[in-house]
Amino acid sequence: MIDFNLIPLLPELFLALSAMGLLMVGAFHGHSVSKVLSWFGVGTCFIALIIVMRIDWSGVLVLNQMFALSPFAAVMKMFILLGLMASLALSVRYLIEENMARFEYPVLVLFAGIGMLLMVSAENMLSLYMALELQSLSLYVLAAFRRTGLRSSEAGVKYFSLGALSSGMLLFGISLIYGASGALDFASIGVVASSADVPMGMIVGMVFILAGLAFKISAVPFHMWTPDVYQGAPSSVTALFAIVPKLAAMGLLIKLLFGPFYGLAIEWTQVIYVLSIGSMIVGAFAGLAQQNIKRLLAYSSIGNMGYALIGIVAASPDGVSAVMLYLVTYMFMTAGVFAIVMSMRRGDLMVLQIKDLAGLSKSKPVLAYAMAILMFSMSGIPPLAGFFGKLVVFQAAISAELYILAVLGVLTSVVAAFYYLRIIKTMFFDELDDMLNDNIPLARHVVLGVSMAFIVLFVFKPSGLMELFDAAVQNLFLV
Repeated sequence: MIDFNLIPLLPELFLALSAMGLLMVGAFHGHSVSKVLSWFGVGTCFIALIIVMRIDWSGVLVLNQMFALSPFAAVMKMFILLGLMASLALSVRYLIEENMARFEYPVLVLFAGIGMLLMVSAENMLSLYMALELQSLSLYVLAAFRRTGLRSSEAGVKYFSLGALSSGMLLFGISLIYGASGALDFASIGVVASSADVPMGMIVGMVFILAGLAFKISAVPFHMWTPDVYQGAPSSVTALFAIVPKLAAMGLLIKLLFGPFYGLAIEWTQVIYVLSIGSMIVGAFAGLAQQNIKRLLAYSSIGNMGYALIGIVAASPDGVSAVMLYLVTYMFMTAGVFAIVMSMRRGDLMVLQIKDLAGLSKSKPVLAYAMAILMFSMSGIPPLAGFFGKLVVFQAAISAELYILAVLGVLTSVVAAFYYLRIIKTMFFDELDDMLNDNIPLARHVVLGVSMAFIVLFVFKPSGLMELFDAAVQNLFLV
């Protein structure tokens, strides 16, 4: 009998009803209300965040055991909603400045957010796939949101084409697992995966699923879409891509690997090991040649996903909580960086070349020092939050005796520090070029302020988040 208890789905239901309401308002009033709808979208995500914090996290299975709100899923949802709020807040003025203010934008972001929330609560391969596609289809449209821009259209086509390939691989993997186990729910798949004689179709299907999810987190060698899409998509969409979807996809990956596929840990650790090494190396060395800030941040995100995967290879509760801390610190750092990048305008045009930052410390010292702190944090310089994110991941690797992975992580961090420090050098030591615009909206100041507060003040109370993540991870296997 199907369980119609919908209390665990209240955040998703609220977002869905709100998105449909905003869509109706936009259809009746046109694009003139896009700014208001965007701020309603921010408020909707905030209310959904409150709902997540207030409902029961006990992990009860609902909808015929296809959905569960576990402590792990609830914690991931809290930060996904925070990321959605930051992304929408950053986009409001940008859409007006770029003459792209259309009411569909916040609606698409909310529908993508619904998919992300459902992903981390999925307990069945069907609900997993539906949630992933709901997110992906919304993001495909957003990537090509600047309809008159050649680069944006190209980004949308590339993202859709490669995304369709990854979805096909994921679906093929699910079909192989269904053929090998005769089940689609995670619990039954876990029983077969933990048996003494695991069918070969189960292992092959798992590899295909990992390949599909590796595309979503832009892990090497499934990263090829990332630089072009980051550069070609509108900057507000690039900020969304960098801040939120990877957090949701990594949460889904953790759920799968430490849930139904935990019995195949010997097999999947080898795959994740290779993905981690490749992502760290490509992210570090390919970023050295970049002159466009958005492409540089694309390779930075590839490298950062490689560091996060180290904690998964450790295959321990400490490793998973380290991954969660790393992802959250990366989310706050990225939000701050895009708050600054989207404020770099001369006249009616954005400036996106690293050389355009020349002399920023003289013209806009507050932005320059904020960017310097963010770059130091991304480099892993203590005592900033980025240092602790890398520290706990490397500690988890050493505890699991993954010495090669830890050493490579440290070495690639040193290489990647070059292009972060190059930005600081450009801002503080190069000669001032033309002045940037002064009218930076309040929303970007707020996002930047929250990001800076988290990065700088984290050192005074690091245990709070770690205790939250440790508690969530301890309950990861109880659903």
